[in-house]
Amino acid sequence: MATLIRTTIVKAIPAQGGKIAGCVVVQNRSIMGKAFRSSLPPPPPKPAPFDYVNKDYTWLRSLTDRTTHRFDENSKVVVVEGPVAAGKTQFAAALAEDLGMKHFPEANMDIHYKRPNGIDLRQFDKDIPEDTRTFDHVNFNRTPNHRLAGNFQIMMFMARYGQYIDALAHLLNTGQGVVLERSPYSDFVFLEAMFSQKYISKGVRSVYYELRGQTIEDLMRPHLVIYLDLPVNKVQEAIKARKNDYESGGKALTEPFLTEMERQYKHKYLRDISTHAELLVYDWTGGGEVEVVVEDIERLNFDQYTEREEPKMKDWRLPREVMWADQRSLYTNSKHYLMNLFNIPRTDVPELITDADDGYARDKLIEDHPSFKFVEGYGPNEGSTLLKNKLPKYTEYI
Repeated sequence: MATLIRTTIVKAIPAQGGKIAGCVVVQNRSIMGKAFRSSLPPPPPKPAPFDYVNKDYTWLRSLTDRTTHRFDENSKVVVVEGPVAAGKTQFAAALAEDLGMKHFPEANMDIHYKRPNGIDLRQFDKDIPEDTRTFDHVNFNRTPNHRLAGNFQIMMFMARYGQYIDALAHLLNTGQGVVLERSPYSDFVFLEAMFSQKYISKGVRSVYYELRGQTIEDLMRPHLVIYLDLPVNKVQEAIKARKNDYESGGKALTEPFLTEMERQYKHKYLRDISTHAELLVYDWTGGGEVEVVVEDIERLNFDQYTEREEPKMKDWRLPREVMWADQRSLYTNSKHYLMNLFNIPRTDVPELITDADDGYARDKLIEDHPSFKFVEGYGPNEGSTLLKNKLPKYTEYI
């Protein structure tokens, strides 16, 4: 059974009456699990979820559609962290189901390579120049010293960043909490582990942190981080047990790499994120029960942090309803703007630069494919090539 590790940065706070500052709009009380919710009277009705996928949240809408009116105890961002093969996916899915939250599986390179028209860009690899081919976690595990490894990690950060925006948009438009596996805040642990093993250069590391500094402050940090702890030797056993050839037979997940990941998690990420979020760390060597974790979560009082200068939950203490509307509008309507913040002109790192002729050859081959003849939403299969159909708000084109 999992053991809750109590340290100076891990606290289970007894439930107590929440205090709400008079000039601050904060969220409600503590998170409640399924068993607790079922023992209470039905909650008062809330506005229906807003269709943020197909509609913009405009200033006019904000006058009548108040963001905080959909919030309840479980309108929270929960992030599940841990080493490779710790069992995060199964745990996060079960936790989300118990808490009535939306589960976001860990972001991966499918976000970049699987296009909205159903085409996987990896199918073109055999016909395009090597430096323009796709490179995902399978490739990285097999060839961690590849020229594209640095670009892969930067694209992984972008994938986590984009997914986190989607999670914030979901929470602010529906009131439903979200459970994510890893986040852009913890992505650097992979970068540092890669750098320690010389999989990437100093130049790549420099570009990564410049991009991170340019983008990360526009997000709202999580309310709760849950870390599933496994010693490195148990991580190696778990990697072998799940029988992915590219992991167990690959060259990336070595003992030094996994040890550096653990060090970055425990000495850097967990200490930093605990200044804002609540943190629970569990010894997950023998697995654990979701119900036990839920009971620990229910003891946390997220509303006790009300002072203006208090760093805990600071991102979620907005003084006025209009500020909630601004954040909601940003994540709902302007994902393209936030993703464009990654366009930093760095030309001093050769492994991040694609030869112009190679890039042209790749783009031409893909664009000539029949599936890319029409922009999404405008092909004959959609019934119109005119303006009948609306383009998605954010599409990463080839």
